[in-house]
Amino acid sequence: MEGNENPEEGLNIKSIFPQGIKKPQFHKKIKFPWKIKLFVILVAVVAVAYSSLLEYVEPNEFGIKVVQIGFNRGVQKKIYGTGLHLVLPFGMQQMHKLPRDLQVLELTNYQKAASQYAKIKSAAHIQTSDGFFVDVDVSIIYRIIDPYKVFTIIGPGNLFEDNGIIPKAEPTLKDSLGQLTTEDFFNSPKRVAKSDLTKKKLNLELESKGIRVEHVLVRYFRYSEEIQKNIEEKKLKDQLVFKNQAEARAAIENAKLTRIVQEGKVTVSVELENGKAYVTRKMAEKDLYYRKKIAQADLLVKLADAEKVRLKNEALKGKGAERMVGLKMAEVLTGLDVIILPSDGPDGVNPLDLNKSLELFDVREGGN
Repeated sequence: MEGNENPEEGLNIKSIFPQGIKKPQFHKKIKFPWKIKLFVILVAVVAVAYSSLLEYVEPNEFGIKVVQIGFNRGVQKKIYGTGLHLVLPFGMQQMHKLPRDLQVLELTNYQKAASQYAKIKSAAHIQTSDGFFVDVDVSIIYRIIDPYKVFTIIGPGNLFEDNGIIPKAEPTLKDSLGQLTTEDFFNSPKRVAKSDLTKKKLNLELESKGIRVEHVLVRYFRYSEEIQKNIEEKKLKDQLVFKNQAEARAAIENAKLTRIVQEGKVTVSVELENGKAYVTRKMAEKDLYYRKKIAQADLLVKLADAEKVRLKNEALKGKGAERMVGLKMAEVLTGLDVIILPSDGPDGVNPLDLNKSLELFDVREGGN
């Protein structure tokens, strides 16, 4: 570029858009098929019908239908369970709901310790039979057993609490727990017995109205500071007395145990000695029996040997014995190469004269 020439002077629209500028085209309006329109209409009708004609009863609820306009007007005796139920709109019919699950009424001055699902009221202020006052924390667990009676006698909504269980709870507790003395509150069996009595009295009042009390649990109780301190000191002293008595009984039982252990040891020692004596006696009897049998065996062996000798001697006295002796002598003479004997005279020896040889060895006397 030279001088003051403007580089933009040579540009024009055609050089930028050689094909020209096209006008924007708007899409035509979309037309939906009639089937889709019908489906949308049906969905809208179902949604309107569901919201205006159907009422859902939860799994933990009872349903009570009230007919305002039409036939069979009033509270219906039929109890509706879980699910969708037809309820005509425009005030013709109404579906009231009551809880099916367990309900809890908490009487306590410590609301933070109570259940978040419980109905909370102040602790029961009870006067004991000996004239002192105590604040008692109580949990009353109950349920609706006949929703029709509750609805018709007490009323709909939460009136089963406000007009049912709450007005009866504290007066009944005062009537039952008020029979206890100051110290009886620390006695668990007595306290539980009065709690059960409270439950029975509440059920006498409420079961005819469709409510049943399952449990009455006394969780905590507290007197005034001075009385509480005196009671605690007395209870500590009582516990110390009980502790000493328990230790005394434990010492007696330990002495009994020691005596039994010693007697057991003595009995074991005696039985062990008896066992040893028994073993010694049996060993002696075994040795005696063994020696007796050995002696009998030796006697039998010696008798057999003597019998053998006798039989042998008798055998040697029989016929042919001298010949056997001669044969034995012949065996003796077998190992000799030369024997010099006189052959003449009265002492002459003739080796061929067997009778002379027998007489020579004293086997036969005089040829017999």
